[in-house]
Amino acid sequence: MIDSLRVERIWGDRPFAEGGEPALAVVSDGRLAVAGEFVHESRRAPVAVFDIGDLTCRAVLRSRFPVHALAFHPTLPLLAVGTGSYDGGYFFEGELLLLDLETSTVVSLFEHRLGRQVLGLEWLDDQELRLVLAPPDDWQDRAARVEGHVASVRRDDWRSVAPASIEPEELAGPRIAAPRLDGRVQARATVSRLSADAEPWRDVRAVERLSDGRVLVALAGVAVECWLPSGELQWRVPDDNGQDSGGRDLVVAPDERSVWAGLVRPHRRESAQSLVRCSLADGTRIDEISPLHPYALVRCADDLPAVASAGEWPQSSRLRIRRGRRIYVREVERTSASMRTPRFAWLSAADPLPAATDGRPLKSGELRRLFPYSWVQGETHFAGPGVEVADGSLVYAGTVHDGRGLQPGGAFVLRRDMTTGNPLWVFRTDHSAVDLDADADTAYVAYRDGEILALDLQDGSVRQRWRLRGIFPTALTVTGAGRLLVGTSDGRAFDCRVARHG
Repeated sequence: MIDSLRVERIWGDRPFAEGGEPALAVVSDGRLAVAGEFVHESRRAPVAVFDIGDLTCRAVLRSRFPVHALAFHPTLPLLAVGTGSYDGGYFFEGELLLLDLETSTVVSLFEHRLGRQVLGLEWLDDQELRLVLAPPDDWQDRAARVEGHVASVRRDDWRSVAPASIEPEELAGPRIAAPRLDGRVQARATVSRLSADAEPWRDVRAVERLSDGRVLVALAGVAVECWLPSGELQWRVPDDNGQDSGGRDLVVAPDERSVWAGLVRPHRRESAQSLVRCSLADGTRIDEISPLHPYALVRCADDLPAVASAGEWPQSSRLRIRRGRRIYVREVERTSASMRTPRFAWLSAADPLPAATDGRPLKSGELRRLFPYSWVQGETHFAGPGVEVADGSLVYAGTVHDGRGLQPGGAFVLRRDMTTGNPLWVFRTDHSAVDLDADADTAYVAYRDGEILALDLQDGSVRQRWRLRGIFPTALTVTGAGRLLVGTSDGRAFDCRVARHG
């Protein structure tokens, strides 16, 4: 049997959604290229090409660096994309990407492993591309941040150019003034001029579906918004603490009269974070709580909301287990008073305290250490999303901490026996998971690189892999057997069905 993922409905669809929050826009011969702002959570910047006539999206790529330059080839269906950034200590690195608008293939052209930061692009004719490049580094070079080098590269047929085929020698050129220009205002004006329906891109972080068919979405800059089955926006609760704020977790009350939203407060590791309760009738705020420490808002097995501590370092300790009979946390034990000494992590659990009569989230009772968080001696494992399945075992995702960053095979999903602590199976990959949920026989995992995997719950084998064209999944919820609600990096929610073909 081969499974396909069918998109049956899209909420939040609008013109230019694939391009993200516009950072740069270029118009040429009835086509529009939009580069979105770099998203730190996904570590990608989107680039999308649209037909101006009907605003359909023709092609999409995701750059691992911010985008600084776009240029359509004068005759071929190609878009040159210049990217790059400062590494924070020494190098200006980046890529020159070539996007084929007919095949959607992307070629990275620099041979050197660090590449060069591309600041400007111009096609001089069918064969010659002019580049403005940041200096390779800023070693004893105070002007490196405001100057650059001009180079021209010639190819007979740019559509057949090979990856990593532009050598460093071809990028040598005279030094010129190269101010770093901000194209966001102009890009936003260009997009708004072409469509009055264009609105700021927002990164979806949580999605839920109500029994009446409405869809709830938590996203950047918005605590929660509600979409009708017809596709219309019913109400929205904004969060006015900046683009990086907004909803992160959603838990619907069992009676579906209200929803709790956990809010992001960036760069405030030790300060209070808010949970807001909103009426599902019209979005009115009816309650608010400010926990003293970072948390994960989770839905317990009885559908009641609960707050799980995210520990001292929520980016690595935030274990979010859905539908748990207990509240699970990654608890860190400091072996001494010194911050430099190793700290040992435990998988701990607590029974929820009796529910309050006011509908507020459950609090955890006394934590009990179950077993070491890492099942591999000597490895440090960071936490991620997960779910408790029918037999009480946990299926959850995480990464292996390494001072060099995420290494190949350093991300995992496992099913863990809660009696012994032993893994029943482990699935490893190169990219970290952004969300995970499961039905009776399958775990569905959304990955940072844009892939969605279906893993067999019994043995962890891959049943199927999918990619939704041109988008990156950022949130995922199982709404029924083989039914998924997928939130995306461009502010939309996709109602998907797994269809099986013999």
